[in-house]
Amino acid sequence: MQELLKTFPVIIEIPVAWGEMDSLLHVNNIIYFRYFESARMAYFDRLDIWTYMKETGIGPILASTQCKFRLPLTYPDTVSVGTRISEIEEDRFLMKYLVVSHLHAKVAAEGEGLIVSYDYHKLKKAALPDEIKGRIQVVEESAQRRASNGE
Repeated sequence: MQELLKTFPVIIEIPVAWGEMDSLLHVNNIIYFRYFESARMAYFDRLDIWTYMKETGIGPILASTQCKFRLPLTYPDTVSVGTRISEIEEDRFLMKYLVVSHLHAKVAAEGEGLIVSYDYHKLKKAALPDEIKGRIQVVEESAQRRASNGE
């Protein structure tokens, strides 16, 4: 599992809940988006983006998201959800997600989310602040160092 997630600087573990399964006896598709959201929030916590947003009014807003389902999950299981930022533009960045089943030691889903920098005071998109870009670079470099050290 570590090999599958080695390029992801933020990884969280989530137990699969019995109630997440649907009538077809596998985890319902909407739950994967909750897993993505939890990983995204963990990444934002690492950036301390909430403090920055409180001070400036500028923060993230999800513009779009998608998921490719690779393996149906069932209870009981635990998943590791990794997230990383693969592209940064003037006013947005692209987050990648990977959901790995502990039970099967395989990728259960992969996805991405387009995050736009948004000024919540002016109610319109804003340039992605250089300070946030710098914080992203620090977080992403931690994964690169870990991967190059074989961790």
